[in-house]
Amino acid sequence: MSYKNTQEFSLQLDEKDELKRYRNEFHIPLQKNGQEHIYLCGNSLGLQAKRTKAFINQELEDWATFGVEGHFHAKNPWLPYHEFLAESYAKIVGAKQSEVVAMNTLTVNLHLMLVSFYRPTKNRHKIIIEADAFPSDIYAVESQIKYHGLSPDTSLIKLKPRVGESAIRTEDIEEIIRSQGEDIALIMLGGVNYYTGQVFDFERITKLAQAKAINVGFDLAHGAGNVKLELHNWGVDFAIWCSYKYLNSGPGSVAGAFVHEKHHNSDLPRFAGWWGHNKESRFKMPDEFNPIKSVEGWQLSNPPILSLAAIRASLSIFDEVGMEKLVSKSKKLTDYLVFLLNTIETDRIEIITPKERGCQISIRVKNGSKELFDKITAKGVVADWREPDVIRVAPVPLYNSFSDVFNFYNILKSAI
Repeated sequence: MSYKNTQEFSLQLDEKDELKRYRNEFHIPLQKNGQEHIYLCGNSLGLQAKRTKAFINQELEDWATFGVEGHFHAKNPWLPYHEFLAESYAKIVGAKQSEVVAMNTLTVNLHLMLVSFYRPTKNRHKIIIEADAFPSDIYAVESQIKYHGLSPDTSLIKLKPRVGESAIRTEDIEEIIRSQGEDIALIMLGGVNYYTGQVFDFERITKLAQAKAINVGFDLAHGAGNVKLELHNWGVDFAIWCSYKYLNSGPGSVAGAFVHEKHHNSDLPRFAGWWGHNKESRFKMPDEFNPIKSVEGWQLSNPPILSLAAIRASLSIFDEVGMEKLVSKSKKLTDYLVFLLNTIETDRIEIITPKERGCQISIRVKNGSKELFDKITAKGVVADWREPDVIRVAPVPLYNSFSDVFNFYNILKSAI
């Protein structure tokens, strides 16, 4: 498509947008002057769907009406409530329903997965992760390495881009797997890097690693609801994600997990809890743990229903739209944004996000000055700043418009 950097052209794109009506399904935060913010921060916290209140109120009303009996007699019984999310999650991450579950929070789920899938031996004990992975992921894998009596200095491989580049090349990951594969126990990557917005080649990395008997897991905090995923077909061993970014379920909401069905009947070690016990005998309170033969076997406790209700509200929108249409619009939004940014004649900023991307575009600011970010914030832009020198913006296809993208460009250009 041939783009133009005019307001009229952005309005034309909005008019042709088949998803434009979904913007009205969300609450757009307002500025003090009553105008809508240019909200480009869905990669940090997604906006509230207007239908969320009704979903949560239903559970509050049933709690008031039924008390404990709501587990069985609520309109949406609480005992199996997490199961109501499985079909939607399976579509979003490309999995079977038995492979996905809503439970816990992101880093808790990562630790649970590491218990099962990081089993270091004397010769095979290394973990591969990005050097600029989200800090919580690094803290988690380092603590697991130390728990096994090992040192991150010798057991953690941190991937870095080549000098002068911002993205990690797949061929460089391949070379590490080829040269050190016998020493590597696990690859654990952010499927979409939180800092640069780079989308990794899931399928190729998984295939290369598993050919060397290396387990593969992905943190999909920035992937679920953002990019096209086929976790089952790719053979990924495990994945975890949060639900409050692109999945719009509210701050700190319940996270999700995927475990490939090939592991459901295995004797992998795990930390156990009663909600992961066989449903047929769970309430008989047996002494011996008998795990559910699905990803649900990794559950610990019954989940918070009000949080699940918010997730279910958001997922109902994803069910209506589908990931294919979302990804298609996302590409148009980011292509348009990149075009506009490249028309700004300046050396103060550079785009560090590669073509392999989702919604997020990361803009590096020369000399790491936060002044530019503060200026656009004062003009009504909601983006975020990540140390040491990056402004992250994410036009989300469910509620952002091409006019949002153009107006952001105009404000950024004037601030520069």
